[in-house]
Amino acid sequence: MSIVAGFQGVTEEDNITTLGRGGSDLTAVALAAALRADVCEIYTDVDGVYTADPNIVREARKLDRISYDEMLEMASLGAKVLQSRSVEFAKKYGVPVHVRSTFKTDPGTLVTKEDRHMEAVVVTGIAHDRGQAKVTIRGVPDRPGIAAQVFGAVSDHGIVVDMIVQNVSRDGHSDISFTVPRLDRPTVVETLESVAKKIGAETVTYDDRIAKVSIVGVGMRSHSGVAARMFRALSRENVNIHMISTSEIAVSCVIEDKYTELAVRALHDTFELAG
Repeated sequence: MSIVAGFQGVTEEDNITTLGRGGSDLTAVALAAALRADVCEIYTDVDGVYTADPNIVREARKLDRISYDEMLEMASLGAKVLQSRSVEFAKKYGVPVHVRSTFKTDPGTLVTKEDRHMEAVVVTGIAHDRGQAKVTIRGVPDRPGIAAQVFGAVSDHGIVVDMIVQNVSRDGHSDISFTVPRLDRPTVVETLESVAKKIGAETVTYDDRIAKVSIVGVGMRSHSGVAARMFRALSRENVNIHMISTSEIAVSCVIEDKYTELAVRALHDTFELAG
């Protein structure tokens, strides 16, 4: 038997470093791939991947199986079960990952290759993220290279930008809004206030009271009207949508933070995820 520190690594210069939050997941999957293991079992404080956060939705159901792509989307959109890099690694090397509870012997959730059965389910789960902030730079001159200056300045600080929306130009100016991790918002605003002066933009504003709710499922590839159902569900609860982004298997909406739990429950009911 071998015991390996799950969060440590070595740089190209042979300096010992850490792998960041969730680094133990990444180490486990990497070892499983190197050893050609049949499965990588990860024991954690939850007993699997659920259709939504059980702390918010009592009827949330534990999934028996979920595809790599769905798990990647869930992880990147707020689900805290697995670290996203570990899922990317598992997909690349074809390592099935079994998420199980440290305190129970019950089977957990198997993260594995996509199959036809998974495509039959339109939405697999609901994810949410309350750690976001929206930043808007108003009155931006509408000319080539401006967006590069704005996002280049943010990128120089190593800050990851998520959703981006630019409105239609009027009188040669437009507004650009985007979301960033809430902890990075002060740095972003300070940086953009300097950029705004250089490019001739009007002002920089921000909103920390937002959250992102998302629906995820490989079945979206073959079913129409999924986004419309999501928007109708939020509308019925009088939840206003500030921003929207989509991928092949996910739709995300930025809403007011105070409506997060209401939105998650409404979407869980709309897509009949309780089973």
